[in-house]
Amino acid sequence: MKDLMTTAQSNGAMRRWGPPGIVMFAAAVALSAMIPGAVAAKQPRQTAEAVAQREAGEPIMAIVSIKSQQVTFYDSEGWILRAPVSTGTTGRETPAGVFAVIEKDKDHHSTMYDDAWMPNMQRITWNGIALHGGPLPGYAASHGCVRMPFPFAEGLFDKTNIGMRVIISPNDAAPVDFSHPSLFVPSKEAIAAAPNRADKLSAQAEEAASAADDAKKAATAAAKDAQSLPASLRKLEQQKARADADNAYADKLVANAKTDQAKAKADELKQKAATKAADAATQLDAAKAAAQPKRDAVAATKDAAKAAAAKKAEAVKAATDAKLALEPVSVYISRSTQKLYVRRNTHKPAPDGGGEVFDTSIEVPVTIRNPDQPLGTHIFTAMAKNDTGLRWSVVTIDEGDSAKDALDRVTIPQEVWDRIGPTALPRSSIIISDEPLSAETNYRTEFVAVLSNHPQGGFITRKPTAPPMEVATDDGWGGNGFGGNGFFFFGQRDPTPQPVNPRRRGGQYQYYQSTQPVQRSFW
Repeated sequence: MKDLMTTAQSNGAMRRWGPPGIVMFAAAVALSAMIPGAVAAKQPRQTAEAVAQREAGEPIMAIVSIKSQQVTFYDSEGWILRAPVSTGTTGRETPAGVFAVIEKDKDHHSTMYDDAWMPNMQRITWNGIALHGGPLPGYAASHGCVRMPFPFAEGLFDKTNIGMRVIISPNDAAPVDFSHPSLFVPSKEAIAAAPNRADKLSAQAEEAASAADDAKKAATAAAKDAQSLPASLRKLEQQKARADADNAYADKLVANAKTDQAKAKADELKQKAATKAADAATQLDAAKAAAQPKRDAVAATKDAAKAAAAKKAEAVKAATDAKLALEPVSVYISRSTQKLYVRRNTHKPAPDGGGEVFDTSIEVPVTIRNPDQPLGTHIFTAMAKNDTGLRWSVVTIDEGDSAKDALDRVTIPQEVWDRIGPTALPRSSIIISDEPLSAETNYRTEFVAVLSNHPQGGFITRKPTAPPMEVATDDGWGGNGFGGNGFFFFGQRDPTPQPVNPRRRGGQYQYYQSTQPVQRSFW
């Protein structure tokens, strides 16, 4: 990673102050001189705003250093923006961990803190942690958010996109160039073919959906046509039973007749009863014969509808994967849960309002060698394309193995890599951590994971995000494409809570639990 710090342009606060600001600054200096250490003990070295002296690209990640009270933004070539920040104060500490921008609001007002103004807000959790403009006293002073200088936050707002990685580190951290055979190596051919493939499979999915609808209608019509059969057959069976009973009664009369007159009368009744019983039997047999084709039609159309639904499901799965292949992919590997998770942004608005929907259809077990030994927390990011595929960097924010040793210990299912690796794009990432996913991780977030061996006051004092709401869909694109019913591609999600992180302290943190997939419609 290129270090362009020496070419930075300072935009410090002194440059913006007028005479009143200078007087106030002088007074503050005099006061600190009168009370040695009173302010300095609370106020670490303040970083000035800086802008790299080159044309900046799209920000790929932001790294917040709680230790230095500084945020640095990086594009594919290195750092581009740097500014002082104010993170959470004691008891309200900003959570250290891995996040991403999930919502942006130019003129946000807090619903938690008396309508407090939080301009140019970029949310990273739904329970209220965000980057935004705010006052910077020179030390940690927020309720958990990351305050940035007002002008800096305003200038930054339009440069970032939903899904941009936000790393909050307890200490200073920066991306370092990195390579490893386990990282994605995309195929130029697969990437070039991806758009046409997505269009083709989308058309096939639409055709399959239409065929499934037609088959369902045919099955419904056949069932409706046969709906009256049981009642009509039951009526005819009852008529035949009465006729048979009358015929049997006539037989008894004939047998018991003592006189010629009585015998003649019994014979006449017997003849009528026999005729009536024969007619009832004939009607019942004819009705059964007529009903059989309708019953066969019900069975056939029902089977056809099931086959069409299965074909639709397969087509939807393929089309969804093809569409998602056009997006950067994020992978999270947790030592705590021994699982691998995949997130990709669908860029579709959440049905319950706020943010966008992230695909969550891949969640599989993963093998980690020496699972009792810490891995650390390492964020590997594809910064740009190069001759071999992708140029990668790594940011390490927690103690454990080196980034290389951590990757060496993980055995990733080949079917997952084959599915997402060939079309991996810049801004894709792989995160390896000892931590489980936070309970804040849901279908409206990228990955949210906090370091459990650091204070999280500003995180745990907030209410967790409400569980995802059920959204009905019958368009075939809903949850089926995003981990919905019937399309959890590598097995059903585990409905039980994940194992507790062995480093968890005091039972104070909530962690992500797998749930049964939720049906949604977003494409």
